[in-house]
Amino acid sequence: MAKKVTMQQIADYLGVSKYVVSKSLSGKEGVNPETREKVFKTAAKLGYFSQKGQKIDDETMNVNVDKVDTATLKKRVVLVLMPNIRFQNKESQYWGRILDGISESLESMGLGMVVLTENNVETLDTVLNPKGIVGVISIGVVSTAILLEVHRFNIPIVMVDYEEPLIPSDMVFNNSFDSSFQLTSHLIGLGHTRIEYIGNISYSRSFYDRWLGYRSALENNSLVVPKNDIDYEEEEILTPEKIKKWFENKTEQTMPTALVCSNDNVAKQIITVLQQCGVNIPGDISVTGFDNMDFSYDMSPTITTVDFQKKGLGKRAVEMLMRRVAHKDDPYEKILLTGSIILRESTIAINPIENRGGK
Repeated sequence: MAKKVTMQQIADYLGVSKYVVSKSLSGKEGVNPETREKVFKTAAKLGYFSQKGQKIDDETMNVNVDKVDTATLKKRVVLVLMPNIRFQNKESQYWGRILDGISESLESMGLGMVVLTENNVETLDTVLNPKGIVGVISIGVVSTAILLEVHRFNIPIVMVDYEEPLIPSDMVFNNSFDSSFQLTSHLIGLGHTRIEYIGNISYSRSFYDRWLGYRSALENNSLVVPKNDIDYEEEEILTPEKIKKWFENKTEQTMPTALVCSNDNVAKQIITVLQQCGVNIPGDISVTGFDNMDFSYDMSPTITTVDFQKKGLGKRAVEMLMRRVAHKDDPYEKILLTGSIILRESTIAINPIENRGGK
């Protein structure tokens, strides 16, 4: 039998005091956020959170929805975690719709919802009353420290459009890989052979899956996968300056005839800057996006994109959470929801012979 992991072992591993570890794990103030994050990750790595001593009692959390009466459930809420950063907030046309789907489903069940958008463990500690929480749904990229804090309390959690390798949980994603594969294959069918992917693949799992689908489609057609030569920073943000620099560094031989963008926000940025540089979209370069945001069909040209059921993600997350609460020992699930390609004005066919000539 493995020995119990202690706070002192975590402290020794990190070279900090046991007092710092204790304050970090209990969510108390007075610890540097960076240090707290390291403590949580080390605790997870060493198996501290998987110990029985760190779990709250079964009566508190193991509620069987199939058997519990409605009145009991109505006294409890679902905690929804989401960041509050550019593009990823409650007002977002993408993330906000997911939140709407969660809200509608919970309301139909008579369950309440608490939304936490500040990514710090101190705030979570003030709201986290395990006896009053049915479970947690995280939307998008949520702090590892917060997710580990939830896991420490043994609260059921479902992650939407994100996964944290340190934490076993149910997850629901849009099927980005297949959709990107189909979208890129469509461009190839239009005669495009110089196709680039634009987007920070390290930002999120969905961005990475979209790149994998794009790459797979190129490789299946024996086409070269160009080097991703844009200097990305955090999030999905591309500044006009970076787009212009990328464009100016291209030659006739390396200029793509089509771009697969990680989402509609990136596609909009690309189209806007390239048009300012005198590029005709789609005459010179075809551009595609993802997510079918409202502005994608109001632009000129309208954006060829992939439509995902945003509310559907939220509703499915609630279904998965209720299943987990009712059947806590069932295998974890990773659900993929299918998207559909919407063809609009930003993509056209080109002469495949001229394109392969690399003029």
